[in-house]
Amino acid sequence: MYFLRLYGRVLAQLAPVKGVAIALVFANLLVAAAQFAEPMLFGHIVDKLTGAEARRETLQMVDLAPQLGAWVGFGIFSIIGSVLVALYADRLAHRRRLAMMANYFDHVLNLSLSFHSSVHSGRLLKVMLDGAQSLFSLWLSFFRENCASAMALFILLPMTLFLNWRLGAILITLVVIFGLLTSFVLKRTHALQGAVERYSADLAERASDALGNVPVIQSFTRIESESQAMRRTIDALLTAQLPVLSWWAMATVATRASATLSILAIFVLGVWLHLQNLATIGEIVTFMNFATMLIGRLEQMVGFINSLFMVAPRVADFFGVLDTASTVADRPDAIDAGRLTGRVVFDHVSFSYDGKRVAVQDVSFDVQPGETVALVGATGSGKSTTLGLLHRVFDPAEGRVVIDGVDIRDMTLVSLRRNIGVVFQEPMLFARTIEDNLRIGKADASHDEIALAVERAQAKDFIARQSDGLNTVVGERGRSLSGGERQRLAIARALLKDPPIMIFDEATSALDATTEKQIQAALDAATKGRTTFVIAHRLATIRNANRIFVFEAGRIVESGTFEELVARDGRFAALARAQFMAPQVNQATQAGEQLGIIAPGGEGV
Repeated sequence: MYFLRLYGRVLAQLAPVKGVAIALVFANLLVAAAQFAEPMLFGHIVDKLTGAEARRETLQMVDLAPQLGAWVGFGIFSIIGSVLVALYADRLAHRRRLAMMANYFDHVLNLSLSFHSSVHSGRLLKVMLDGAQSLFSLWLSFFRENCASAMALFILLPMTLFLNWRLGAILITLVVIFGLLTSFVLKRTHALQGAVERYSADLAERASDALGNVPVIQSFTRIESESQAMRRTIDALLTAQLPVLSWWAMATVATRASATLSILAIFVLGVWLHLQNLATIGEIVTFMNFATMLIGRLEQMVGFINSLFMVAPRVADFFGVLDTASTVADRPDAIDAGRLTGRVVFDHVSFSYDGKRVAVQDVSFDVQPGETVALVGATGSGKSTTLGLLHRVFDPAEGRVVIDGVDIRDMTLVSLRRNIGVVFQEPMLFARTIEDNLRIGKADASHDEIALAVERAQAKDFIARQSDGLNTVVGERGRSLSGGERQRLAIARALLKDPPIMIFDEATSALDATTEKQIQAALDAATKGRTTFVIAHRLATIRNANRIFVFEAGRIVESGTFEELVARDGRFAALARAQFMAPQVNQATQAGEQLGIIAPGGEGV
């Protein structure tokens, strides 16, 4: 039943082209009927010849012309019909394969980042390619072979009982034996094939990991160990696959053996029935042809069930991803936010990744439009999670996030994220040209806008040094560029978007001290008039922030300006002392001297 339900869902994906699909099914029925008519006409001709011989009559070709003409007509119809079915089935299957890949791609891009953080990208790519190809092969085989075979076995075959129920019963018995045998093999191999697909997915994941980290593998001389690990995965895959192949080989042999026995049984029984005047020679010939045709159909069905069995885990994985609902989605009545001014309010917001360990707990703050706010704290203190809640990577378990007086869950995701620019710690560039990467921020940006964003991000000089300037392809993840160059492109991309709210998650972490100073000045100018959130570990980069929130265990434990927090000599001052490796101090003035905020003697700089 599992395979029937899965196959039913595969066929249900043809709904957008149901007109063509129904026409192909009807054409298959006509082709199957024509193919069934041929043995009947052949048997009728044989009976006519043997009857004339028994009566010692001489027949002319004209006497057999109607039967021969019909036989030729059905044969030509079968050939032309089969060609047309194959042609249109191939086109339909290709169109639907590409359409399903597009649907899968769109769906995955809309899934929440929490989903993507738990699933390897290599696995998702494999599921898309294997799943779409498996759907294609199932659709194509359905229209080219399986539809006609099913009709022959379950619609036309029972009609043979009206010709000769004794001989027809042998054919039906063959089908029943085939069904029982196939069901037995499916039960024995279902779990085994699931293991095969898991090993296959592990193989793709490991290969993707290794190929994406070749510099690390070579630098740490891990080539041999990675190759050995890959071979172990291959060996495990083969070990799991061989028993499945053995069972299906046995099923194929058993099907052919039962088919051969059926032909022999029909011949022997047919001869006995003829001697008892219960069957004509023509009927024997007809049923021998039926049996031969049935063997071919059964072998097609064995091949189909085998292929369905092999691809079922891939198709199930494909549908599994399509069935995955995003944890972050638009509400039915969500509104387009338009362009926001940028007042951000966190109202007693709490969030947990697993429902047990709290990542953000009872966070509240009110940031006015144009303010620059910095978030500091130890790794895992909740900074990135808090800002992830702002652009709806997650939704809060308690409380709400409000922008310009509207709960962000009441805004469409597209309109919300259109108003927020994010510069991630990892630049995440595409393997495209520099200009293509910049236009991710604004597809219709003018050349002047691109030039301004590049200049503000201090990227103008290094782009000019590239062989093709803005048309230079940066390679996978931008690996042809240095870390600082990649980060400057990411900053330029965000500036080009020109949103009212900006988030910088350690945006200057990959820059050297000189470039960082230049970028900091550019960012100070670029963020004027925007609400800006900065996650920073290097405290020297957030001296000009209007406010600083100090996080610890998901809570805000301190807030204030840089000078206020240093003077308070609390958690922030302790972070500052630890970061700048200052000797133990007791007063905020001494901490300020270490940070360059307060000059020796107590005067501000």
